[in-house]
Amino acid sequence: MSSPSKSQFNNLQGELSFSKYQGLGNDFLMLDGRSATDSEFVFGLTPALVVELCDRRFGVGGDGVILALPPNNGGELRMRIFNADGTEPEMCGNGIRCLARFLADRDGDGAGRTWQIDTLAGRIVPELLPDGTIRVDMGAPFLQPEQVPTTLELGSAGLPQGELQVDGEVFAVAAAGMGNPHVVIPVPLVDEIDLERFGALLERHPAFPAKTNVHFVQVMAPDHLVMRVWERGAGPTLACGTGACATLVACHSLGLCQRQARLDLPGGPLQIHWDAGSSKVFMDGPAEHVFDGLIPDPRAVADARQQASTQAPRLDSVAPTPAASQQQVEPEIDCATVCTNGCIRPEHCPSAEARARVEALLSGSSLDDLVSLATNSLESRTRARFERDTGLSG
Repeated sequence: MSSPSKSQFNNLQGELSFSKYQGLGNDFLMLDGRSATDSEFVFGLTPALVVELCDRRFGVGGDGVILALPPNNGGELRMRIFNADGTEPEMCGNGIRCLARFLADRDGDGAGRTWQIDTLAGRIVPELLPDGTIRVDMGAPFLQPEQVPTTLELGSAGLPQGELQVDGEVFAVAAAGMGNPHVVIPVPLVDEIDLERFGALLERHPAFPAKTNVHFVQVMAPDHLVMRVWERGAGPTLACGTGACATLVACHSLGLCQRQARLDLPGGPLQIHWDAGSSKVFMDGPAEHVFDGLIPDPRAVADARQQASTQAPRLDSVAPTPAASQQQVEPEIDCATVCTNGCIRPEHCPSAEARARVEALLSGSSLDDLVSLATNSLESRTRARFERDTGLSG
């Protein structure tokens, strides 16, 4: 992550308008590029810029960035997703639910609307349900080792199985693909697993040449599973839609659950159904709008700073007279916008006097004095508000 003074935001071309959506706490920045004439249009995103956008301190914050783009394989549109580390996975179940909700909100679509969305994992079809949740036809799972991909051998349960040793511990695992790789580890008590320790090691285990998503699961009942998620390229997350699908497929194949079950993730539940007739996996879950935002064109901000600095006269280059000093009015500037990298008018800063008064108050007062001042101020404001609302004043 680069420092704010060398921000990757400066690489943006023009303003960047985005919406933030979340599905069970798995949150994404959504960008609408469906009207772009270039099928490879990506808003000038680079891996470094994605990392900065997803940073929860120096950026907007998110588990990834999702782009709605013109179709290139016969679908209605195309989805691209970038993880918080800048990598591009094949698909994301929570992400495609958020994309469907985003599209419905943008276009005013109602219940029953479906979208034919092309992804790196193939065609995915989400549907908007009457209660506002999203059902996604995730397609059939990939259960052959080379499809996942994994070096684990095909086991007696009909999917890749084996034992993996990490950091001195041995886990019995099963693997499944949902267009992206997943390893599923049934355990007696999921809360006792050191996810930070084992998630990172299993993600990069040699048995998974393309790395993998990692899911520890506890069977509560044949129709109720509890799982914890370590996502490839993102680390611990509150939910993983493709992971929930892969977990149900693996657990059913191992004889641990039914074909339809509720899977509780840290961010909330998903309903997963592995249809016996079509072999398709269906996922039902929420997706919600969080907020809309706009990242200004960095060139426009730079121009505003330059204009403000050139308009501000230097005090050492002007021979002031009493009359002139009374008539001269400094041009107003928005310090929050043009001074983010440092004061551009240090010799005549509009907020210098206020800052000086604060510094004098802090240096000349004890901690007890400051606490008393704050308490008295709060009491005065509370009393004034009470008198205003009840009509007691005057």
